[in-house]
Amino acid sequence: MNTTGTPVVFIHGLWLHATSWAPWVELFSQAGYAPVAPGWPGDPDTVEAARANPDSIAGHGIDDVTGHYAAIIDELPARPVLIGHSFGGMIAEKLLGMDYGAAAIGIDAAQIKGVLPLPLSSLRSTLPVFKNPANKHKAVSLTAEQFRYSFGNALSETESGELYERWTIPAPGQPLFEAATANFSLHSPDKVNTGNEGRGPLLLIMGGRDHTVPEAITKSTVKQYRHSPAVTDLEEFPDRGHSLTIDHGWREVAGACLAWLSKQGL
Repeated sequence: MNTTGTPVVFIHGLWLHATSWAPWVELFSQAGYAPVAPGWPGDPDTVEAARANPDSIAGHGIDDVTGHYAAIIDELPARPVLIGHSFGGMIAEKLLGMDYGAAAIGIDAAQIKGVLPLPLSSLRSTLPVFKNPANKHKAVSLTAEQFRYSFGNALSETESGELYERWTIPAPGQPLFEAATANFSLHSPDKVNTGNEGRGPLLLIMGGRDHTVPEAITKSTVKQYRHSPAVTDLEEFPDRGHSLTIDHGWREVAGACLAWLSKQGL
């Protein structure tokens, strides 16, 4: 792995293990970057261990996860490029607003405070957590059928099932509950400093067929940055769902990220 290039920190979202970034880490290393893909606090090192010990994953909220990655970034030789998927994308936005990143890319990033649209498909995707209020303090797993709706709806049933078996782990319920109440909380941990005029450039990527983070959420997120003159770009992959970082077309998305970073001089 390259250790001399610009650091890149990959941040996974709910229900996927950090090792799902492995192909991206390899590609970015080949492109001259110095990438790492740390797990969330409490995440075991492997998918199998995470499934066997969900209690270690439970109880970690947005501020906890943000602080965890901030501490990792503090040990790096330079401010990194932050690339996150789903809730990892929201964490990347939050860290960028706190000036922890040279740039950030949020891929199907979860909603931030101020985003109002909440499409029915997004509600259905998160129902496994919200159906029980006690899940706020637990780690919740998806069934293969639930993963198919939330992540793999743009894929064949076979590929969706293979991705489910390979990468899924239990996810803490707390971040979802925090995001759901963000617009009713003055000091919500889901708040991002979208007005930061000196932050690095931001790219938001959306999948046109995403059920978990539909394009209405991403487009509304872009509007939250309207008061900052810093670069905020949007790119869409019309035929892709929430699995776009791990499915057969991941390289196309990764290539778009590399092209955008090159355009930013990073």
